[in-house]
Amino acid sequence: MGWSGRLAGIVCGFALLAISVPAHAEPEKCPRMVAEGPKVWRAAYRPVAAEAPAVTLTFVGHATFLIESPKGVTIATDYNDYVRPKTVPMIATMNRAHDTHYTDNPDPGIAYVLRGWNPNGGPAQHEVTVDDVWVRNVPTNIRSGGSTAYDGNSMFVFEVAGLCIAHLGHLHHLLTQDHLEALGRIDVVLAPVDGSYTLDLEGMVETLKAINAPLVIPMHYFSTWGLDRFLARLGKEYEITRSATPTVTLSRETLPGKPTVLVLPGR
Repeated sequence: MGWSGRLAGIVCGFALLAISVPAHAEPEKCPRMVAEGPKVWRAAYRPVAAEAPAVTLTFVGHATFLIESPKGVTIATDYNDYVRPKTVPMIATMNRAHDTHYTDNPDPGIAYVLRGWNPNGGPAQHEVTVDDVWVRNVPTNIRSGGSTAYDGNSMFVFEVAGLCIAHLGHLHHLLTQDHLEALGRIDVVLAPVDGSYTLDLEGMVETLKAINAPLVIPMHYFSTWGLDRFLARLGKEYEITRSATPTVTLSRETLPGKPTVLVLPGR
């Protein structure tokens, strides 16, 4: 039975065995693991204990996901006027490449509206902690009117339930080493795979390899053909699995042992 066959409730995957950390140590903020540092070894498959902290992730559609933490903090990515979760999130992140990635009129019930650009110029800077969720941004550039708007967009990183989740936003270019260092270690990457409006297919493959996350969840595609083209290319090196539902529950203990693409249905 493959990894996809174990997607039920908390997805049963591959356990992680790591060097123990003293109880008084600072919480991990998704730092990149260096080759000389502590190593994480994936052991044989075993079911995860019921009390393991987990995050629920739902693909709403386009580039919007609803992320829910163990303490009930909710986040909507690339919040806009067209594709929204049914519930009003506590945190909304946005990008301005197109109006399907932002809104000028966010629901007033949203406590934190994090725009991936700075209306006053320069890079946006966000670092927000809400209960058991930590959110920050990494600025990127966008194509704008035939030129480049430097620091005009952002990737957002969410630390929740011990997982480091990166939403790449409307990414238009390859990442530099500075970008990769700013992202840090990523466990789950939400990647735009249209291959045209965002980064081209080979560029996205190169980017995902550089980020080196165990789990990739595709978004921002406009046809079955476009998605299948991405899966055929990345499937040469990644395991491909599909979920019957748009919601998956993940934890550090359920990360796959082999780099995996998980396709979630969305509208």
